[in-house]
Amino acid sequence: MTKIEIYSKSYCPYCKRAKATLNSLGLAFEEYEITQNQKLTTEMLERSGRKTVPQIFIDDQHIGGCDEFHDALRSGALTHLIALTK
Repeated sequence: MTKIEIYSKSYCPYCKRAKATLNSLGLAFEEYEITQNQKLTTEMLERSGRKTVPQIFIDDQHIGGCDEFHDALRSGALTHLIALTK
């Protein structure tokens, strides 16, 4: 089973867009809400090397933020991962 993780902040429109896309595709994901959580913020920074949200991981592979995620969907780069998840 493919594991999808997303680090997000409650007020972030890009986070909401990425989560809406995952939901519309019927993909389950684990969300890490980092708005008030320094430990998770540090973890996200160490894993991704980035400070911005969202940060998306599929099977521990860093996909990137909202734009990179949607680009990968459009290009078909994530097709095999999505097929494994459904």
